[in-house]
Amino acid sequence: MKLTLFLSGLVAVLLAGSLLTGPAGFGPSEALAALLRGEGEATVLVMREIRLPRAVLGLLTGASLGLAGAAMQGWLRNPLAEPGLIGVSPMASLGAVLALQSGLVAAFAPALPLAALGGAGLAVVLLFLLSGPRGDTLTVILAGVALSALAGALMSLVLNLSPNPFAASEIVFWLMGSLADRSMEHVWLAAPVMVAGALALAGAGRGLDALSLGEDVARSLGVSPRGLRRRVVFGVAALAGAATSVAGGIGFVGLVVPHLLRRATGGRPSALLLPSALGGAAVILAADLATRLILPERDLKLGVLTALIGAPFFIHMILTLRKQSQ
Repeated sequence: MKLTLFLSGLVAVLLAGSLLTGPAGFGPSEALAALLRGEGEATVLVMREIRLPRAVLGLLTGASLGLAGAAMQGWLRNPLAEPGLIGVSPMASLGAVLALQSGLVAAFAPALPLAALGGAGLAVVLLFLLSGPRGDTLTVILAGVALSALAGALMSLVLNLSPNPFAASEIVFWLMGSLADRSMEHVWLAAPVMVAGALALAGAGRGLDALSLGEDVARSLGVSPRGLRRRVVFGVAALAGAATSVAGGIGFVGLVVPHLLRRATGGRPSALLLPSALGGAAVILAADLATRLILPERDLKLGVLTALIGAPFFIHMILTLRKQSQ
């Protein structure tokens, strides 16, 4: 309870910081008056059309990635699991890349997140077709790895054959991940999918706790491993796909955040879900604030910053697990 309250307060502070930070040059009181009461035409435009969507998407994206990561680690009983393991994020990125390369985005701006969501949906269909109705956990993982490899190869092919250097540059920058230049349209497109994924995982806590004792014990407690697999895969796919559709490629959040909070929650998968969602939101909001403060004139990408922070931590995790196994 204390951890949840602390993380909720931290998220609230970072959300306020995201709303009040920017190069526009007006103070907090003026910013809040514009956001809440609509005072000042130019200030209202900045607050409601630029900062508010960015802050809300930071909150939703971080919460989605943190929650998806906790569910994946609980389902696979592996602290090194992360949402991209089932191939949804790469397939969502492939959909966005095709929308950028084909020029659909220039004609219809929401085509990019819609194409990414379509790629995530296709990934789920292919995942279940490849793994089969009775596929075990290992089969699902192998199917996810195959989809990730295929999506990566096709994205490289698109970049390789792209006749337009401007489109190729736009693709590369989008793949780095960012919350800049997003609108409320992105929020309304992604939020329902994220809510559906969160609701699916919210009901999986008891099954994840039972599964941590082994599949045979879970069955004896009335939990169907096959039904739990469908619920977790759908929830993680919805969360990770929607996050990728609006923010691009942002890695390591779903891996690092649950791992950091696991000890504080007693190691129970169900107890880790909500704190991981709050922790993921805090990490993304903090990282997005950092991109605006460290190199504001160079447009430092959010995905680059999270990778720079997450990769060393990932290496530390591997070394720690290696020492424990010796």
